[in-house]
Order: sequence, then structure tokens, then C-alpha cells
Amino acid sequence: MTQQQSIPDLYKSTTHSCPYLKDREAANLLVDPRFEVTPPLYDNLIRSGFRRNGKLYYRPHCPACMACRSVRIPVKNFTPNRSQKRTVVKNDDVRYDFRSPSYSDEHFWLYRKYQAIRHSGDSMDDSDPEKYQQFLVQSNIDTFLIEMRIRRRLVGVSVVDHVANGLSAVYTFFDPIEERRSLGTLAILNQIELARQIDYEFLYLGYWIADCSKMRYKENFSPLEAFDTEIGEWCNIA
Repeated sequence: MTQQQSIPDLYKSTTHSCPYLKDREAANLLVDPRFEVTPPLYDNLIRSGFRRNGKLYYRPHCPACMACRSVRIPVKNFTPNRSQKRTVVKNDDVRYDFRSPSYSDEHFWLYRKYQAIRHSGDSMDDSDPEKYQQFLVQSNIDTFLIEMRIRRRLVGVSVVDHVANGLSAVYTFFDPIEERRSLGTLAILNQIELARQIDYEFLYLGYWIADCSKMRYKENFSPLEAFDTEIGEWCNIA
């Protein structure tokens, strides 16, 4: 069993406008960027509802709101619904390739296309390749990329971390023109199956907000557990 490290001292970020819920303020608990986060410590952070953005590790700690909750799928208990089964069938021509985390012009071009159409004007809709690398390529833990291709054409990329008891889905971007294929759903289904093959327990999906339409898709994966920061435990929500 991997030996876990205790969570180091944390500090709170300044408050800012919430990017998900209007008229609300947001803030995060942050691990000091100068502190070396090792894989055992990352395991403990993930189990405690934290996520990472590049080499920045954080958990929401908002002044008057607890709507943002980290969620995970117990993969051994997951059964796809009819819609998800159809998604797998209509994408039987998609090939999955594994890559180490490194910069690729092909990946960055697809990322820019995805952000320009799906998140135009958002903070991540940025043409600076250095910021892209800081966000998705730079990692000091066990990270890998999953490419989704139709023949030779790249249609999606997932950034995924290994943790002690599962996989953590850091971020997925895909060709927004291929809307009928539901590539975001397909990526999660592929990661669930991969976690099962490795004999992991969970797929961590990041944060979920019940009243945010952009995050509502996570409710389609059942069973689903959320981390309750008040009691420090994972609880069933779907």
C-alpha cells in the first residue's frame, strides 16, 4: 500500500467572481506552490476533495457557498444507461492511443478550436501555448494523455492522473464539430473502462455544481459520490 503524506499547511486565495454561478464570490484553499507535492501526498489531496491545475493544487473554499463539490464514480458499480451504450456503438471507429504528457502542436490546435467554440471569452480561451502547457502538460505526478482518433484524425485528448485508488480525469477537450458523437461522454466511458482494467476503485471527475448547466453531465454517471468538506467523507448523490 502506498504510504500517504499528511496535507501541508494551506493558504486561502483572494476572493473573485465565481466563474460558474452569477453574483457569487469564490475562493480556494491552495497548497503553497513552493511545496513539493509527491504522488503519496497527491493521493491524500485527491481523497480530500482537492484537484490540480498544472502544478497548482486547490479546493474551493468560498465565503458563503458550498455548492462546488468534488465527485467520483465507483467504477466497479457503474452500469451505462441506454444513451451511453448508444454513444459507444456509434463511436466504434474511434481509436485510443496513450501518450506521455508533452506539448504537441496538433493537441494545441484542437484545444484552441474547442475553447473558441465551447468557451469563447473564457479565461482558458487563450492563444498562449505556454499557458496551455502550464495548465495541462506540466505535472510532477503520474500523468498520461489519451488521444482519440478517427483513422488518423485527432478528435479528442484527455489528461489523466494515476492516484492510489483510481484515475483522476484532469481535463478533456475534443472537436466540437463532432457534436453528434458525444465525445465528452465517450471519453469518460473509456476512462471508466480503463480504471476497471487496472482494478482501480474510482474515476475522479473534478467538481460538480448542481445549479451549473456546464457540469450537469456528470449527474448522468451513476453511482456518483461527492466529497462533503464539513464531515470529511464521500457521500452518494446519484
